[in-house]
Amino acid sequence: MKKKQLYSEVLEKLKSVYPDPQTELVYKSPYELLVAVILSAQCTDKRVNMVTPHFFEVFPDAESLAAAEPELIFPLIKSISYPNNKAKHLSGMAKKLIQEFQGIVPEEIEELTSLPGVGRKTANVIASVVYRKPAMAVDTHVFRVSNRIGLTKAKTPLESEKQLVKNLPEAEIPDAHHLLILHGRYCCKARTPDCASCPLTDLCFWFSQKHLLEQS
Repeated sequence: MKKKQLYSEVLEKLKSVYPDPQTELVYKSPYELLVAVILSAQCTDKRVNMVTPHFFEVFPDAESLAAAEPELIFPLIKSISYPNNKAKHLSGMAKKLIQEFQGIVPEEIEELTSLPGVGRKTANVIASVVYRKPAMAVDTHVFRVSNRIGLTKAKTPLESEKQLVKNLPEAEIPDAHHLLILHGRYCCKARTPDCASCPLTDLCFWFSQKHLLEQS
């Protein structure tokens, strides 16, 4: 099967399972999503969604957050992984957002990654979700699932990102990001993939190899 056809069939089947692919982080503005994505690094969306309602009551916008030092932010996010670092990142991010971007979350990857605490993955999430740009954020789920299926043959997230962007139609990239995340979160799990309920077994390289080993 040609690569483009594989991508097309994988997307079609995933859409049938996840018809409304979108982030599970709860947010109401680009600022809120940026904060939530920074908090979500090495932390579950569920945990982040438990913390952010009160956080946004205290810091409803970039201006209020920029006025706060990390010591004031830490108590609100102490149940999140790496709260010390993230408190510093959030404070620095908000200050730079006000000073250089008038409080408006930028849409260009280079500008986003200039903000403290914003790496390439976070920048791609914002560009994709907020601005619907053809940016592919590669987290652990996207990296694992795309390699397993055979969409990519990558050793690093950046390699995975480049291969996915190359082979996906631009218009499909924002949704494809969420489809791969959702599939990795609920079916193609890291330790115990649920192949019995997976719609992709007839297309999946990993499943075919596993099946051959079981038969030998």
